[in-house]
Amino acid sequence: MSLEHHGKPEIMFQQQLDNARQYVVPFIQQVKSEIKNLKVLEVGAGEGGVLCAVAELGADCVGLELAEWRVERGKGYAKDFIGQYKLNLRVGNFYDEQIQKEFTSQFDVIILKDVIEHLPEQEKVMKILKQFLKKDGIIFFGFPPWCMPFGGHQQIAIGKLGKMPYYHILPRSIYNFVLKNIFRQSSGTITALLEVHDTKISINRFERCVKAAGMKIIKRELFLINPIYKYKFGLMPRKQIPFLKSIPFIRDFFTTCCYYIVR
Repeated sequence: MSLEHHGKPEIMFQQQLDNARQYVVPFIQQVKSEIKNLKVLEVGAGEGGVLCAVAELGADCVGLELAEWRVERGKGYAKDFIGQYKLNLRVGNFYDEQIQKEFTSQFDVIILKDVIEHLPEQEKVMKILKQFLKKDGIIFFGFPPWCMPFGGHQQIAIGKLGKMPYYHILPRSIYNFVLKNIFRQSSGTITALLEVHDTKISINRFERCVKAAGMKIIKRELFLINPIYKYKFGLMPRKQIPFLKSIPFIRDFFTTCCYYIVR
């Protein structure tokens, strides 16, 4: 892998936990100041690093993850949290009708951290998640805009390719050719990279999807330097420069992370 932590999932788990404690949870608390006893769902929970930071504050937490192997691994990493707090990591798909029936009007907070950019039909996704909220519930979204230097998640690629910025915005056919024939990436890596390429979630598109789903943005923060870079690269988080924040399209190239809360 191009970055050391991608080969060490236990490091990634700890990074997600620390980042959630320092940045994600405080951001949510600006709207929901008291976390204790809230019912919280994380979609695409992975190994549960983000959700552990919420559970330790007394919330009743459910982590939904498609990959069974990630859930099983997460139960090992998060065993102390599972034993001490209300934390349930489970395999499931929110598109499943049984899941939708079970989750309708159940949650005070829903979290999607680095997930929405992997999901097609984001407007449909938001409409489904909206049904899971209680009357005063909120959804937290954290994601990298498509056009930012590594918005294609190319850091998962092997070799120098993983450290090259911006080439992911090439047309799909050319991008696929480069990945396959020039940089010789595996079929699994190519599939994952093209998945993100196909969604192309920009700041403007995300905000349009929120509006189309009948929801409202109640808090937003754009970052010039993603908070998670503190743990990955030793770079301190930095909010987006105000004048760049106000320029549509251009801001996508220089915003490495977006935090939103919608209701």
